[in-house]
Order: sequence, then C-alpha cells, then structure tokens
Amino acid sequence: MSTADDPTTATTPDRTGYDPSFLTVDVPLPAVHTTVRELPYVHFTVLLDPARRLAALTAVNIDGASLLDLGRGDDWHVDDRVPDDEQTGPDVYASNDLDRGHLVRRRDPVWGDPSVAAAANVDTFSFTNAAPQAAEFNQSKELWLGLEDQVLQYASTHRQRLTVFTAPVLLDDDAPYRGVRLPRRFFKVAAWTTSDGGSLRTAAYLLDQSPELEGVDLEAAFARAHELGDPPPLGPYRTYQVPVRDIAEMTGFDLAQLAEADTLQPVPTIEPPDGIRAGWVPLTSVDQLSF
Repeated sequence: MSTADDPTTATTPDRTGYDPSFLTVDVPLPAVHTTVRELPYVHFTVLLDPARRLAALTAVNIDGASLLDLGRGDDWHVDDRVPDDEQTGPDVYASNDLDRGHLVRRRDPVWGDPSVAAAANVDTFSFTNAAPQAAEFNQSKELWLGLEDQVLQYASTHRQRLTVFTAPVLLDDDAPYRGVRLPRRFFKVAAWTTSDGGSLRTAAYLLDQSPELEGVDLEAAFARAHELGDPPPLGPYRTYQVPVRDIAEMTGFDLAQLAEADTLQPVPTIEPPDGIRAGWVPLTSVDQLSF
C-alpha cells in the first residue's frame, strides 16, 4: 500500500480541539485553577499540567452517528509542541508493569471523514493523553473499560452526541517514580442532552487504585519500591459512580454546570461502608452503569 493510501500518513486536519458548542447546550472547558498548557487535538483537548507532566483534564466530543472502526495502531509519541520534560514519556513505562492508560479513549474521537478520524486515532497516542496505571487486570479495571465501552455504545446506538471529561486526580501526596508522581484515582464525567435538546445531563465515575496499606506499612512499601527501582505500590481497582460535586471537591475544578445536571440519585445510608463516602455507588458489573 502506498503512503497515499494509508490514512495515518495523510495531512493532519486542523487540530481545533474540544468544541464547547458540540452539544445543543454549551459546555465550556471547566476552569482548573492551575497552570496548564492547552493542547488541541482532533476532536479533543488536553489541558497539560507541566509541573506534574500529566494531563490535568481532557475533554472529547463524541459523535455517535459518525463513529468509524479503525485499526488500533500503537504509535505512542511525544507531542513536539511541548518540551520533553513537561510530559511523561516512554522512560516512565519502560521495564515495569505500568500501562500507558489512555485518558481520551482511542475510539472516542474517531469519527467523521475517514482522514479526520484517522488523524484523531493517531492523536490519542500522544503521551500527553496517557497516565501511568497498574497493568494488572482485575474485575474492577475490566469494569472501568466496560464503562468506556458502554459510553461509546450508547452514543453509537442512539446516534447521540456526548462530551466526556477524563483525568487523573493529581494530589500532592502521590508517590514519586522516575521523575513523576503516580496518580491513584481517575475520574470520568459524561455529558449529553435530553432528546428534546433542551437540558443537560451528566454522570460521573471514579476509578480508585489506592494502596490498601496505611501508615508505617505503606511507608515501608514505598521505601522498598524506591530501593529496588520499582513503581510504588498501587492497590486493587475499585470503580464507583459518584456525585459530580465530589469530583469537583477532589480536584478543585469548577464543575458547577456539570454538577447541576447530575443524574445520580443520592443513595441513603445510615452508616457508609468502610472507605466509601456517602452517595458513592460501588459498581461490580457493567449492568449497574447508568447514564
């Protein structure tokens, strides 16, 4: 096949990035209250935190009526618009069990004209759109991936437009590793409009891989990992549907518009289960996902 026939070698369309007017209700990029580089890609935008070398926030537009099924590819690359020392590149993922976890999922922006979709596919493999995650699969991480499939399937089946915000929760006490600090939590907020186009609806989800160890045991585990040059310990994946307002509280982002449209009905509890905040819904199967 000649390069002219290969969509991945086509001239990259204009990277106009996330479109706040994509839905029938305007949804601007949330204010993140930290210094970021705004990086537009094809159908999505990354707000890169150069101090943390990871995305503070990603935002993608999904057009369920014109999604295309393209081959995956695996061409991870640094973004040459950003200094290498402001992004988490291949060295962090080498010779360990850390995954390059897509934030904007590969298939989400792959829609529209084939050449545009192909460019979006390639753009998702920028290291600015990745964050380190523990590679081991278990039910809850598969559930997180199932959530991503469910969001995309919903958009495709109903020919629906969606906007999705995804990011790691960047905390000051995240453990250091190879010049970056590894996030323990990741969130996703999906936004769409009602069938009449008049009202915004949202749903928020949280993936938690916090270590189960605490106190002295956790400090000792961190020290051993540092001595061996291993990633710091990460715990088993847990997935929750959570109030959007709690994502705002964790991150400090201005999510007021999204919180007001939250579809999650608070779950009344007399005493929340250990480690679970009131209003958080632990998810154990894809059938429980709602949006």
